Amino acid sequence: MRLAGVAMICPGCAREMTTMTLAGRLGTKLDVDVCTACRVFWFDEFESLRLAPGSILKLLEFMADHAEPGGPLARALACPRCLTPLGLTHDRQNATRFEYWRCEQDHGRLITFLNFLREKDFVRPPSARQLAELRANVQTINCSNCGGPIDLATDSACPHCGSPLTILDVRKMVGDWLKNAK
Repeated sequence: MRLAGVAMICPGCAREMTTMTLAGRLGTKLDVDVCTACRVFWFDEFESLRLAPGSILKLLEFMADHAEPGGPLARALACPRCLTPLGLTHDRQNATRFEYWRCEQDHGRLITFLNFLREKDFVRPPSARQLAELRANVQTINCSNCGGPIDLATDSACPHCGSPLTILDVRKMVGDWLKNAK
């Protein structure tokens, strides 16, 4: 539960978060907190699952329009509601693994932009064919999680933060956008 007029402080960087009121499924409204400085979302209990498809796209657009160079999150993350430590949680969407930090008191969860894209199945691991094609055409890419360089000749994960290579599934994103536009 949010206190009226009180801004959420980002657990990742201690800056004030932007609150976005978005459409939820079945005509509900959701208040989602966004930090553009460290590129994270705070979802109260089940908000991520209750987002309407158009609201997911609004979050993507907001992050694109307010891109700031992301920095590393604080080492010890605490719930912005009760200040208890957030626990790292690993989850899976189809074949795509993602992670987030959740409040043990069920106040909500903190998820990075990249992991949000994974959760919504917009990014996924490349197939063996896609990885071979990428290696044949590109030598080095920057990690979408930490920005560090990845040498494709030797690595299929970021040597700096451990994030695996992922591919943006443009067909899924466009398909969701077209469904929402109707």
